[in-house]
Amino acid sequence: MATEHDTRPRPSDGELAILRVLWGRGPSTVRQVHEAIGDRGVRYTTTLKIMQVMAEKGLVERDEANRSHVYSAAIEEVPTQRRLLSDFLDKAFGGSAGKLVMQALAAGDISAEELREIRKLLKEKGAGHEHAR
Repeated sequence: MATEHDTRPRPSDGELAILRVLWGRGPSTVRQVHEAIGDRGVRYTTTLKIMQVMAEKGLVERDEANRSHVYSAAIEEVPTQRRLLSDFLDKAFGGSAGKLVMQALAAGDISAEELREIRKLLKEKGAGHEHAR
């Protein structure tokens, strides 16, 4: 599995959609991944080719023991999300997590459960800053 200092290329949008399926479902065949992604106008052979390229890049691992090859994510979900978020923060918000959070909260609907989690995180962050003084 990958670490935060991973040298593998960052996944493209299409590769990320495939990784989300593999992170959620676990090891899967190309057919299962293709069906989980949905039609979106993408052919099965395109999904297959993308997954083959992902294997070459080290983003997925391929088990060739059976007739239908089974793929699994070779990189972990949370470190990958953090890498992508860090890039996005730098590019779009000058590295400011606060600006990102304010824009995200202003832009979309948020469930009561998500709001509770955000409040909990803010409380924990606030407590951490008080101890640092």
